[in-house]
Amino acid sequence: MSLSIGILGLPNVGKSTIFNALTRAQNAEAANYPFCTIEPNKAVVPVPDPRVDKLTAMVTPKKTIYATVDFMDIAGLVKGASRGEGLGNKFLSNVREADALLHVIRCFEDENVVHVDGSVNPTRDLEVIETELILADLQTWETRIERIKKQARADKAIAATVPEVEKMLTHLGEGNPAISFPDRDTELFRKLLKECPLLSDKKIIYCANVDEAAMAEDNDMVKAVRAHANAKGADTVKISAKMEEDLIDMSDEEANEFLKEYGVEESGLNQVIHKSYHTLGLASYLTAGPKEVRAWTIHQGWKAPQAAGVIHTDFERGFIRAQVISYNDFVEQGGETACKEKGLMRTEGKDYIVQDGDLIEFLFNV
Repeated sequence: MSLSIGILGLPNVGKSTIFNALTRAQNAEAANYPFCTIEPNKAVVPVPDPRVDKLTAMVTPKKTIYATVDFMDIAGLVKGASRGEGLGNKFLSNVREADALLHVIRCFEDENVVHVDGSVNPTRDLEVIETELILADLQTWETRIERIKKQARADKAIAATVPEVEKMLTHLGEGNPAISFPDRDTELFRKLLKECPLLSDKKIIYCANVDEAAMAEDNDMVKAVRAHANAKGADTVKISAKMEEDLIDMSDEEANEFLKEYGVEESGLNQVIHKSYHTLGLASYLTAGPKEVRAWTIHQGWKAPQAAGVIHTDFERGFIRAQVISYNDFVEQGGETACKEKGLMRTEGKDYIVQDGDLIEFLFNV
């Protein structure tokens, strides 16, 4: 499975510059005017993973395959997008494709960079985006509930769900995102949301785009973004799009030295990926052999057969058992053979919950 992250925000807040920096590909136009991005730019980015690098050095496989993240740079949103303003419907349809959203908010002053609303105000900018997502969902749900009511005339089971469905409509109408709806995890709403996904039901990572001065210490605008995110139980990353742009042509060693000068521990790409995995509850298990070393993305809490199914559905369908070695044991003992000799390879069954960093060999029969 591959993680898909949509980068969104108001026009001209640095989305495309951040996209170019994260993907290290200059294929998204970045310009000082609104709507310079019309069609969503997409890029598949390997997930940096030191564990994969270490295993590759130890096993020397024919190939190494990292987990990947799909980044999508979505056209800027303006107030009224839910009614078709700006790029309206095109923007909103692109948002639906993403697993999670990286909401970029401008947190710096620069008279040479225009703002679509004439001034920089992160709190206002946040509210514009989130309100438009909710308004679009409200329209979607109003259409949905009318259809359900028509079906309810001939089906008593459907009729019984109408009052529950109306609760979501009220929730959205009060300006609340679908993701905060108290009953969203019930069987009824899981089914409805699968049939009719809502934009405000997606998890958001807030990205404060700052100048170099604010990388060392949060300015008031960044503090406002963090407070907003904390109130929603969401993650925040702080990135200087300009700095990230400068990293594109640097070697890893040069980039690390450059970041250290500003007191930054990791690149924007690493920050975003780590926060994305945390936000969506993802993890990676590993496979290592002479043919390949590979990282496989799964949801935390998945049992062994589900995790095996990421490799191939036959692995899940015909699952017998899993041979598991922890990453630390594999590295400390110098490989699989020593782990076997010291009893550090475990045989796990269908109820085993796969842990982040497990090295696994699946046995199956179909």
